[in-house]
Amino acid sequence: MSERDVPPVSQSQLVPSNARVFAVANQKGGVGKTTTTINLATALAGAGFKVVVIDADPQGNASTGLGVVGTARSNDLYRVLLGQVGIDQALIETKFKGIRLVPATQNLAAAEVELSETDEAQEKLKTLLSDLRKDNQFVLIDCPPALGFLTVNALVAADQVLVPLQSEFYALEGLAHLLKTIERVKRTFNPDLNLFGVLLTMMDRRNNLSEGVEADVREHLGRKVFNAVIPRNVRVSEAPSHGLPVMLYDASSTGAQAYVDFSHEFLGRLGLEAKTEEAKAEALAEAEADAKKASDQGQSADAQGSKRKRRGLWAWLMEDV
Repeated sequence: MSERDVPPVSQSQLVPSNARVFAVANQKGGVGKTTTTINLATALAGAGFKVVVIDADPQGNASTGLGVVGTARSNDLYRVLLGQVGIDQALIETKFKGIRLVPATQNLAAAEVELSETDEAQEKLKTLLSDLRKDNQFVLIDCPPALGFLTVNALVAADQVLVPLQSEFYALEGLAHLLKTIERVKRTFNPDLNLFGVLLTMMDRRNNLSEGVEADVREHLGRKVFNAVIPRNVRVSEAPSHGLPVMLYDASSTGAQAYVDFSHEFLGRLGLEAKTEEAKAEALAEAEADAKKASDQGQSADAQGSKRKRRGLWAWLMEDV
């Protein structure tokens, strides 16, 4: 598959000199952690930031979602944690410009057994990330659906925690446990750790329960809950099978547009702008030129539509945060 570049852009203000590390965590499975991680990474790369995704889940779904499969994962996070390879050796340049990945395999499941009794086991990942902080602006850690060794390592290494939360009753109970774990890690290992925000996912406005969960979460956590909400959307489910973030698989879908809104809000909370006015004009002109070129060359309607959808994403990203 040919490389799909995420268009680089100019920044209107200085980007972070050291990477901000975010743990994307929730001990409940199937809530959208991986989907959120790879789509946020795509948006940040599209806004001109250098991004590293750490796949800390033995299922390796973030690796698959970024198109990294098979033997390309031979130097994985498990080998890094065991000291068999350096983290720089495990870093993979994905097919999306601006996004690099430390992949995961099922071997990572053995890490807790093999490393939990070692000295300062909970700080293994934090130590390894020190070099990555110097050369990147964002590190996103996709955590497994458990509050075990790997998730605790991610929380100790992180500056902030991003919690995708499915809009259902059991998710609320799990959130309470996660918040308690964050507080324990903050008290014991990482006093700088904070909850950055909660992102509601898989929202179904036709379901009264979803509306009720949203109301409860917003009442208790207030501004920690993002205004953007990710709806249930078939395109979001389809995208991983193509090794693509939904923001590139079908940028016009409601799921992709919701992640664009979330990415705007994410950057806004950090006080960062996606693009300058000059960069906006340049990118829009480029998009119009590409559309005209495609038409002149007689491309099929489907191909033109696909290109416009992908370009449309960057038009949305160019709006002010």
